Order: sequence, then C-alpha cells, then structure tokens
Amino acid sequence: MPVNLSVKNVPDALAERLRARAERNRRSLQRELLSILEAAAEERAPAPSLAPAPPRSLSIEEVAARARKLFPQGTASSAAWIREMRDRR
Repeated sequence: MPVNLSVKNVPDALAERLRARAERNRRSLQRELLSILEAAAEERAPAPSLAPAPPRSLSIEEVAARARKLFPQGTASSAAWIREMRDRR
C-alpha cells in the first residue's frame, strides 16, 4: 500500500528550484520529488544538485529588448559599407 509523505517548512527558494527542475524534466512537482527519492533510495549516483536552469532560448522580442538596452542610440547604418563593398567588385 502506498504511503503519503510530507516535507514541511521547505524554503521558498528551494521549492522554486524544485519546480523549475520539474518543469525542465517535463514532470509534475510530485513526480519530480518521487524521482529524486527513488534515485536516493537506490543509492546510485550522488543526489543531483539543484543547479540553476540552463539558459533558455530567447524570443525575438527579448533579443530586440536586449539590443535596445545595449545600444540605446542604435548602430550606424551598414548601407554605405555594403555599397562600398559592391563597388569594389
């Protein structure tokens, strides 16, 4: 018969990292916790660290926002440079 376990007073930061890990593994938080417990009970590899999430892909809007932040005045037009290269041919 299955047993219900409870972990109390989990710090918010740890709970958030566990949620992020579950999301990365495409699992519910409950399933992720069960997976961690299974691995620990089998005494295989050391318990996985709760490292920060790997960088995710950025949307085009996020890239544009970062570019505007880095280059608030924009950049020089490349039209003259391209024209000069074409004229050299």
